[in-house]
Amino acid sequence: MQALLALENLTKTYRSGATDLTVLAGVSLSVGAGETCAIVGPSGSGKTTLLGLSAGLDVPTSGTVRLAGHDLGSLDEDARARVRNQHVGFVFQNFQLLPTLTALENVLVPVELRGESGRRGDAVDLLGRVGLADRLDHYPVQLSGGEQQRVALARAFVNRPQLLFADEPTGNLDGDTAGHIVDMLFELNRTAGTALVLVTHDLDLAARCGQIARLRNGRRVE
Repeated sequence: MQALLALENLTKTYRSGATDLTVLAGVSLSVGAGETCAIVGPSGSGKTTLLGLSAGLDVPTSGTVRLAGHDLGSLDEDARARVRNQHVGFVFQNFQLLPTLTALENVLVPVELRGESGRRGDAVDLLGRVGLADRLDHYPVQLSGGEQQRVALARAFVNRPQLLFADEPTGNLDGDTAGHIVDMLFELNRTAGTALVLVTHDLDLAARCGQIARLRNGRRVE
C-alpha cells in the first residue's frame, strides 16, 4: 500500500553569509494511512523544518516529498497549497486563531478556503466533541489557552484531513490541560482515521505514537 507521506533523502541547506548551513541531511520517513508518528530531538535538530517540508510549506534543497500521492517537488506554491487544503490539517503550538473571529468562525476558515458552504453543522459538532458547545460565539481573547487549542483542534479536523501535522501542540499549556488536549487529539484522530505526524519534546507523548523518528543535528538516528 502506498504511504500517505513518503520522504526520501530530504536535505535542507540555507545560505548564511558565505557559508552553507545544513539543517536536515538525508532524512527519510514513511507514514501510512491512519498511522501515528512522533518527530523528536533536541532544539535545533531540524524537527520543525522537517514538518514544514513534509507539508509543502517549504521545499527541500534535495530529496523528494510525496503527500497523498502528489510529488510536492513538481508543484508550484499554489498547487502545493491546494494539496494541503485538500488533504492536511494543522495544529500549532501558538494556536494561530484569528482574533476577530468567533470560535465557530475560526473552525469554518478551512471550509471557506475550499469555497464550500453548508458545513456549519460539522463545525458545531466538532466544537461539541472538544467540550466547547457553549463557547461557539466567544472570541479567542475570551478563551483560556486550553480552550483556544481545542478550537484549533476542531479547525484541524473540519475538512476531514487524511493527515494531521501537529507542531508542539501542548507547548504552551500546563500539564493537566496538555493531557486533556492530547487525549482529545488522539481520540479525534482515531475516530476520523487520520494519520498523525507530531513534533514534540514530550517523550511520554511521543511514546503514544506508533513510530518515533529521532533527529540529531539534522539526521535521523535510531
